[in-house]
Amino acid sequence: MKIEPVPRIDPTARVADGARIGAGVEIGPYCVVGPEAVIGEGCRLIAQIHVAGHTTIGPRTIVYPFASLGTPPQSVHYKGEPSRLVIGADCVIREHVTMNIGTAGGRMETRVGERGMFMVGAHVGHDCVVGDHVLFANNATLGGHVEIGAHVFLGGLSAVHQFARIGEHAVVGGLVGVTEDVIPFGAAIGHRAKLAGLNLVGLKRRGFARAAIHDLRRAYRMLFFGAGTLGERVDEVAKAFGGDANVQRIVQFIRAAGKRRIALPRELADDD
Repeated sequence: MKIEPVPRIDPTARVADGARIGAGVEIGPYCVVGPEAVIGEGCRLIAQIHVAGHTTIGPRTIVYPFASLGTPPQSVHYKGEPSRLVIGADCVIREHVTMNIGTAGGRMETRVGERGMFMVGAHVGHDCVVGDHVLFANNATLGGHVEIGAHVFLGGLSAVHQFARIGEHAVVGGLVGVTEDVIPFGAAIGHRAKLAGLNLVGLKRRGFARAAIHDLRRAYRMLFFGAGTLGERVDEVAKAFGGDANVQRIVQFIRAAGKRRIALPRELADDD
């Protein structure tokens, strides 16, 4: 019979009755875990961490000191509804990271994917959806209702406006304010985020073939520097690259039409 490892809880920690603690969990000094929390097997709460509300932390996630997870939304519209925060497996959550639960005006849930790294001071606001394999550099901040695709990199001190979307494999530079949607594979820089081409470094690091990158660059030029309206160019690209799954992700992202406009290349921004 397999014997599951017993959780190791420091005597100075406070784990409320009702909290569900998985096998092999380590809860370090002065941590506070609320009664609705679920801590997945093999998680490590290093020290002085606050886990509040209806918060679920996936297996093997590591949380560093002074992180605060599952606290109420920073929203005047929140009225105490039992919304949730769900964090996926194998994440690394560094010091002073904050993540809030959802609201009745949103999804009632904030969801963070697997294998993400959240550096010091990063913030995930209420009702956000964050994909797998993301990397948030120090003090990267999401407003409420933001959608972040898989493999996105947010630079230090960047801030994403509420309801904005950032597509998968995109990169946002440091000190950038994102007030418009950033297409999948895009690279956004500037005081207010504008496209500076594609995230070529990220694509190469993740093993995208040269031909695939070449086709993405062709599609990018057609989308933003071709004739006609953006809607017409999207239709043209969708037809020209009908069998290209990567390009179709960009097409679908634009057609999904969130509440924010699509960020344009810097060369076109003044003419928008």
